[in-house]
Amino acid sequence: MESPEKNDAVAFESAEKIILRWDSTVSEEAREKMIFNGDRREIDRYLQAVDEIQRSMESTTLSVSDDHDKANTAIQIAMARLEDEFRNILIAHTNAIEAESLTDPSVSEEDCRDTPRAGDDDSFSKELEKQGSSTSSSYRSTNSIREVDLMPSEAIDDLRCIAERMISAGYLRECIQVYGSVRKSAVDSSFRKLGIEKLSIGDIQRLDWETLEAKIRRWIRAAKVCVRILFASEKKLCEQIFEGLGTATDDACFMETIKGPAIQLFNFAEAISISRRSPEKLFKILDLHDALSGLLTDIEIVFESKSSESIRVQSVEILSRLGEAARGILSEFENAVLREPSRVPVPGGTIHPLTRYVMNYISLISDYKQTMVELIVSKPSTGSRYSSDPNTPDMDFSELEGQTPLALHLIWIIVILQFNLDGKSKHYKDTSLAHLFMMNNVHYIVEKIKGSPELRDMIGDDYLRKLTGKFRQAAVNYQRATWVRVLHCLRDEGLHVSGSFSSGVSKSALRERFKAFNALFEEVHRTQSVWLIPDTQLKEELQISISEKLIPAYRSFLGRFRSHIESGRHPENYIKYSVEDLENAVLDFFEGYAVSQHLRRRSQ
Repeated sequence: MESPEKNDAVAFESAEKIILRWDSTVSEEAREKMIFNGDRREIDRYLQAVDEIQRSMESTTLSVSDDHDKANTAIQIAMARLEDEFRNILIAHTNAIEAESLTDPSVSEEDCRDTPRAGDDDSFSKELEKQGSSTSSSYRSTNSIREVDLMPSEAIDDLRCIAERMISAGYLRECIQVYGSVRKSAVDSSFRKLGIEKLSIGDIQRLDWETLEAKIRRWIRAAKVCVRILFASEKKLCEQIFEGLGTATDDACFMETIKGPAIQLFNFAEAISISRRSPEKLFKILDLHDALSGLLTDIEIVFESKSSESIRVQSVEILSRLGEAARGILSEFENAVLREPSRVPVPGGTIHPLTRYVMNYISLISDYKQTMVELIVSKPSTGSRYSSDPNTPDMDFSELEGQTPLALHLIWIIVILQFNLDGKSKHYKDTSLAHLFMMNNVHYIVEKIKGSPELRDMIGDDYLRKLTGKFRQAAVNYQRATWVRVLHCLRDEGLHVSGSFSSGVSKSALRERFKAFNALFEEVHRTQSVWLIPDTQLKEELQISISEKLIPAYRSFLGRFRSHIESGRHPENYIKYSVEDLENAVLDFFEGYAVSQHLRRRSQ
């Protein structure tokens, strides 16, 4: 019976022969073939040979130093071979991930703000949109995380067998490096499909805003896919291959694979969060904030380990900076509205472009109410701070108790908009037109608030009634400035004469009164026909209000004094217009274009 030592020596020699036969540095056949592409029995023989060499090295039977050297050489050859086999299996099964697998099923209609405009995106991204509710036959779902199987189980088993032996032999670092280099290239390929570019923070900040808007939309969709599907699936693959093989080996391989891509992904959001602030950026920054906020829980799950803490911290810090950017932009927007410098009056007293811009802007803010209420936690900087500054309105918010800080900011923006508009109205030489300008603009503000349920809810009906009162008062002020002097011509005072024997009407004074009325009305008609009230209902209401004051007064004056003019010479020179002429003429007012130079004359 042979001794155990002799049996061990025979087993070692047999294993050594197998190892050396597959030494690619000396064998042409070994260079051309891969063990794991061949017969399963050959694979098992090779793995058993590796196990035998490792067992021999750990045992005390190798007493001669030459035997130790032979074992060391054999294990080095074996590890080099296994490293090549490991790399080959990884590459063979690192196929391009199908679009279906890179689709986040959690993207729904509520993400419509992230939907690109026509022509913004490539065909792959459009395919993602169309497949937004698709599912895969092999994934594990945890909340919104969807882990796709990146490799078949047979390949995973082979990789685990190799990794186990390399780690056991002290080749952990080599194993991790090979794994990370191959899988990182796969992640990079998916990044390219998702439209994620390799841009530095400086590159991103140098892009024009229109280009950035398209990239932000693409990034939001891509980030959801990367965290919930791509990174989560890479983590799952690392666990399948490396879990239990050494201390946190699976996590080390995961970080080797995705740390660079993850930094690349989040650097984009970071660049936006620290970029120069301007009002037009607010809503895309809020989109980014909402997207990243929605991903935080998933980031915590995917990057739960100690080694990936930096990614968790970075995402939280970016979210905080995005919130700070939103607050800063709102403050800068308020200041921009207050200081908007245009001095040229808009023709016809119509709605100022600033009014349209500001109201559209705050209507959009109301669409982001949920996010903005969380971010805006302090009142606007008003009150005593500005009390000595004549260029800034003051406001007492005690009247608005119970309103959220966001609502107070929106009301404050409307206050400073009105303050700016009031200053612009003073550039009109005609006081009547200044009042019409304020009426038009405040009315537009009211209608925009009424047209947005979210905005109306925040502004509140009390302040809305206050605004309504303002534009109605502006309408009254317009009528006073224009029509008091016209109606003054239709008074009785100054027309009657009295003498010792009789009293009556002074025809000369009456003629002058008719001439004055005609001249004033014609001037008002000529001037105010080119003024504009763009809101049809408001225009008709003001025309009716004018008619209700003008027509009865003219009809009464004409009834009392017509006979005194018609009994004299050339009555048509004084009574130029009938009541119907005036009624029709009032309908020409505020149309925004010049009418016939002469009013239609009354029927003779």
